[in-house]
Amino acid sequence: MRRPLRIGNASGFYGDRFDAVREMLTGGGLDVLTADHLAELTMLILGRDRLKDPGLGYSKTFLRQMEEGLGLAHDRGVRIVTNAGGLNPAGLADALRALARRLGLPDVRVAHVEGDQLPVPDGALTANAYLGGAGITACLRAGADVVVTGRVTDAALVSGPAAWWFGWGPEEYDRLAGAVVAGHVLECGTQATGGNYAFFTRHDVRRPGFPVAELHEDGSAVITKHDGTGGVVDTGTVTAQLLYETAGARYAGPDVTARLDTVRLDPDGPDRVRISGVRGEEPPPTLKAGLTRLGGWRNEVVFVLTGLDVEAKARLVREQLEDALTVRPAELRWELARTDRPDAGTEETASALLRLVVRDADPGAVGRAVSGAAVELALGSYPGFHVTAPPGKGAPYGVFEAVYVDPGTVTHTAVLPDGERLVVPPPVRTRPLEPVPRPPLPDPLPDGPVRRAPLGLVAGARSGDKGGDANIGVWAPTDAAWRWLAHALTADRLRALLPETDGLPVHRHVLPNLRALNFTVTGLLGEGVAAQARFDPQAKALGEWLRARHLDIPEALL
Repeated sequence: MRRPLRIGNASGFYGDRFDAVREMLTGGGLDVLTADHLAELTMLILGRDRLKDPGLGYSKTFLRQMEEGLGLAHDRGVRIVTNAGGLNPAGLADALRALARRLGLPDVRVAHVEGDQLPVPDGALTANAYLGGAGITACLRAGADVVVTGRVTDAALVSGPAAWWFGWGPEEYDRLAGAVVAGHVLECGTQATGGNYAFFTRHDVRRPGFPVAELHEDGSAVITKHDGTGGVVDTGTVTAQLLYETAGARYAGPDVTARLDTVRLDPDGPDRVRISGVRGEEPPPTLKAGLTRLGGWRNEVVFVLTGLDVEAKARLVREQLEDALTVRPAELRWELARTDRPDAGTEETASALLRLVVRDADPGAVGRAVSGAAVELALGSYPGFHVTAPPGKGAPYGVFEAVYVDPGTVTHTAVLPDGERLVVPPPVRTRPLEPVPRPPLPDPLPDGPVRRAPLGLVAGARSGDKGGDANIGVWAPTDAAWRWLAHALTADRLRALLPETDGLPVHRHVLPNLRALNFTVTGLLGEGVAAQARFDPQAKALGEWLRARHLDIPEALL
């Protein structure tokens, strides 16, 4: 039996902490270091980069990190696996080879994975399938020190190296699923080590370290971090990340469908959580792909309303501006945030914010026509008129769309260090995705006195986005709290607590092993994060809003 694979992560998004690569390479032993740079919004950003320069389309930040990190990894024998190649993995691989020569490291072997790019439909900017980890596995088996990919699933950055390290075959579903679950925990960096954590006040999370997984041959893993780094790893931080941007019990990927309802979490010492029991199934018969396109142009103005008569001030400026528009934008949305307080001690806390967002396919309809109308009101509107920033000329916004394609139409290709091109075959076996049977709920708590209080006193939450949909994972830290939560927080109750979800499809998924409920809200985010359709366009704080809502909670839990 081979020793465990120690695999760390140094990036959860394009723009994450720059010094994390050095921190991870010098802070403790690793076999593989991963860096996740891609997200739905990132693909749009890279697509616009490529329009300006066809030689771009990859993460320039990663290349700068490697000016120091490449030598450190080479000296320590650490393999590097990253999806920073974005829309141009071959271009980043070439740039890394040139960097290695300049650094006096000519024996660094660089490989890349391609084939995710699909024919771009008319009107789209990018079109990419989500590949699995098999191409990464092939590159590492061929001796690559650095593997660059384009659009692979985030978890593939871990499952690909795991299959290489242990020699797993493509149908060892339970083991692959275990690696996918570990990869999902690692993929968002410090979100697994106390970052963005519901119960952050219980720990020192001022500078959380990045996560490490110790993967075992049977697919189990221990999530930890380098000794001496900040933050915390406990069953709560791991649960929160497991629920992030997932939906039902079946977590589908191109290599395997992991059953999240089989995951078991157990403490394994300070800052160590063991993941075990993960079952896997055949992958679905189709591959997920993402399309991005420029959706049009947007502009916004935020008016500050101070002191008395806030509602009347908002009504006045709204009527004035709409009357002044010579061309009405296709979409015009007003939102009043009552951040003001009565008898406030500072001007800022005496002020509310009125936000105007406009969208249109014509840049002229949202540019000078709107900003000029706003500025011209400066001396003839409500008392105390001012805005948070001078109105701009408008900017393009993007749209993300998920589609599904036949895996046979995608040529998943590992380009090995010596230039050989190895085509990765599609899965031999597949299984259509179906909902799992509804699990039994725990026995409810006995009747007793209740108190009106915030949900967050007894439950954690983490929320996120998938295209235009949002998910909210809610978990109970104790068995008693789970017995109450499982019965109290229904889909209808969630709609009542979060009125913005009213009228939208809300689905509740029960995960008893994690003492968790995962809700998906279809359509809450419109056309996705790049479209910035709502105040919180990625639904990052949706879970915290839910935790702040009051309901009747048993006093025994408080």
